[in-house]
Amino acid sequence: MLEKEAPCDRLPKMMPQLIEKLQRSTLNQEDDLISGYGPIGDQLMSIYRHLFAAFGPQGWWPGTSPFEVCVGAILTQNTNWGNVEKAISNLKGRNLMSPRAIYGLPRESLAEIIQPAGYYNIKAGRLQNFVTFLVEKFDANLDVMFATGIELLRPMLLGIKGIGPETADSILLYAGRLPSFVVDVYTVRALTRHDLIDEYANYDEIRSLFMDHLPTDVGLYNEYHALWVALGKNYCKKTRPRCEKCPLNGL
Repeated sequence: MLEKEAPCDRLPKMMPQLIEKLQRSTLNQEDDLISGYGPIGDQLMSIYRHLFAAFGPQGWWPGTSPFEVCVGAILTQNTNWGNVEKAISNLKGRNLMSPRAIYGLPRESLAEIIQPAGYYNIKAGRLQNFVTFLVEKFDANLDVMFATGIELLRPMLLGIKGIGPETADSILLYAGRLPSFVVDVYTVRALTRHDLIDEYANYDEIRSLFMDHLPTDVGLYNEYHALWVALGKNYCKKTRPRCEKCPLNGL
């Protein structure tokens, strides 16, 4: 659901600035802070509350079924959601929004159908790679796939050609309702501009920062990720950011 400026899956290595800065932070003891997660978790929750107060609930991820969410997570790579919606509408209009329907479709035909999503030949391959995995390993049953659990399933998803960390975590969190924090370009941009991470931070280190210091909660991970996107689209833009009105200004 993202309009990406660069693949977040290929970010380089993190420096310890975020942990150091959050550990030095002076927190308002009157805040309703979570207990047991330390100053880093408290500060991350403080950021979350500021974002939620500014934008409210985001209601992610659009989709009428878990499989549609998986399809959307793959098609949204390097494009905007409006284009993905057109591609999904094309699949639905042809009664192809099911694993076995896509599995049996010639790749050239699939590419033509999802053309609005851009990079349609590449994405047709990635989508069929995922569907082949789902059909041949789990008999096309997403419930069985997700029952495998994060620890086993995430590496399996990352082993599918064309599925990177952000896409895998989006599938786990939004389609599978499994607690896997999603990091995207909006999250990285905002954290970098606030000097909370080094520009060379990698995906898994940033993901671990949130997962190691926040409650393991699907709803929280869902909303927090969506709020980073709202911040990036409305204030922390790639060019001409609106820093003076940013909800995180002063934190």
